[in-house]
Amino acid sequence: MNEASLSYVYRTFNVVMRVVSSLVGLLMTAMGTVWILQGLNLAFRRGFMVGDYHWTIYGAILAVFGIAQIVWSNTRQIPRK
Repeated sequence: MNEASLSYVYRTFNVVMRVVSSLVGLLMTAMGTVWILQGLNLAFRRGFMVGDYHWTIYGAILAVFGIAQIVWSNTRQIPRK
């Protein structure tokens, strides 16, 4: 493969991984939000997580990591060659 086609493959891979990474971060944030609401007894009032404050803390941690994942995946620099 020549250098131009390698550059195209690298950029395509970079774009795909940014999208996948952002979707993973979005999923983490959504799950964290659900866990927070269940821990606070505000949503989905069935299950072992309802009303347990530990799940509020776990959900907040997961949501923060999800937001950080989204920010990191969309602000990192593309190396120039």
